[in-house]
Amino acid sequence: MAYQLSFAILHNYDSRKIGITVPVWLKSGAKAVNIEAKLDTGSSLCVFRHGIGELLGLHIESGTRQEISTATGSFIAYGHEVLLHALGIEFTSTVFFAAEEGFNRDVLGRQGWLDRMLLGIVDHDGALYLSHYDDVV
Repeated sequence: MAYQLSFAILHNYDSRKIGITVPVWLKSGAKAVNIEAKLDTGSSLCVFRHGIGELLGLHIESGTRQEISTATGSFIAYGHEVLLHALGIEFTSTVFFAAEEGFNRDVLGRQGWLDRMLLGIVDHDGALYLSHYDDVV
């Protein structure tokens, strides 16, 4: 049996590089930061570097504390509500900022991003197909 989906956006990425990189901007109040985040379907949460939260003017530790476990250990992050914009899709989301300044990844995970998307990936072609879940074409 064959299934079909329609997507509003096609984003081409370099499949020779590690991970799928997505251009993102985060906004809190009047401050905004542009970054490149990695799409991580195995990450439960969207997690960003400590310094990104600081650039947004957030007091990181005033957010919702969350211990995040990974295959190599665990770390603490704090959740804050921000405006998240990626590939033309924008919404308010609770994302997490690492407590430690040494954390060096920016990740779009399942809660707060992927759970709002219709997503298709053809890695061989470096093609990421995307629509906001509520705007299915």
